[in-house]
Amino acid sequence: MSNKILFIKTPDALAQFAEEVATEEWLALDTEFLRERTYRPELCLLQVATADRVACIDPLELDSIDPILDVIYDPGIIKILHAASQDLEIFYWLRGEVPVNLFDTQIAAPLLGHAEQIGYGNLVNEVLSISLAKTHSRADWTRRPLPEQQLEYAADDVIYLARMYPIMRDKLTELNRLHWLDSEWQNLTRADLYEKPADEVWRRLRGIDKLKGGRLAVAQQLAKWRELTARDRNLPRNWLLKDEVMMDLAKQMPTSIDELKHIRGLNDGTIRSHGKALTTCINKAKDTTPVEPDQSKRKEKLTADQDAALDLLTAVAKIHSRKLEINPSILAPRKSMEDLIKGKTDTAVMQGWRGQLIGPALASVLSGDAGLKIENGSVIIN
Repeated sequence: MSNKILFIKTPDALAQFAEEVATEEWLALDTEFLRERTYRPELCLLQVATADRVACIDPLELDSIDPILDVIYDPGIIKILHAASQDLEIFYWLRGEVPVNLFDTQIAAPLLGHAEQIGYGNLVNEVLSISLAKTHSRADWTRRPLPEQQLEYAADDVIYLARMYPIMRDKLTELNRLHWLDSEWQNLTRADLYEKPADEVWRRLRGIDKLKGGRLAVAQQLAKWRELTARDRNLPRNWLLKDEVMMDLAKQMPTSIDELKHIRGLNDGTIRSHGKALTTCINKAKDTTPVEPDQSKRKEKLTADQDAALDLLTAVAKIHSRKLEINPSILAPRKSMEDLIKGKTDTAVMQGWRGQLIGPALASVLSGDAGLKIENGSVIIN
């Protein structure tokens, strides 16, 4: 790869670069963004690398970055990212959908023996034996001009991504594991990961399961109002109404502007700007029937016997993961193992590539056809 970093801030330079990379088999991508003052993340820099070139594209200087977006959205080109969800959210808000044909190095890493949720710097160190500086991890990406060192830091996020990808891809192919990730890449393209329905966001409120009847209905309507208003005005949700204040409104159900003044944490500015909307929500919702929380999603504590059984199956998973050089939490996710203990066989650990690799062993132990013993200091399945 060339050591020269292109800093693209003119339409002509962008068009030329987009044309040059349009025939590539894959692109390494990363973004720098700001979201402290907005509902939607504000793209401040787009980094793109191939095997032999790297560019930092400045969307704050360009009226449009469509030429490079057209390339990124080409389904024939593989897009390489690390911990892709936040970057993909930006693409979602730019075009209403995310690119397809993805490869997330953080998701792929555990299949090669690396830790689950491994950070970019740690993965670069383990794959390439290179230590990256973290000097600009909290930098202001809206400042212009961007300092040279800050641009170099941003470029590193795709330079080493482009170097790691062929190594990881080839190793996964050699182990016949590359196709295991197909469903993971497909899952990353789901629109509901990036834009939750406004009438469903109440489910994320802490303590919502403690509200009943009219209070629950009020919380649901206030959460929906806040979500739609935040989107419309492109403001952070908590700038409109903090979660704890919303929960207090739901519990106390004030029905007039005067009553709003007694809600702790609800400032005068919010009352002036949104007081009427808040009381309208409360008055409409307080006597309605709420949507009941999905109790099936509430985690049930394992019994002592189930917990012991989970330990046994976890030992089986560790034996197999050691042989396969796969992180055990990826081979046998804890939630899936708990489901199996509770009698649910249609769970991840018994399906797809996991089911092929470890499903029979787990089933044999569960049925009593196989057991564990210690031999020469090692746990083995017999």
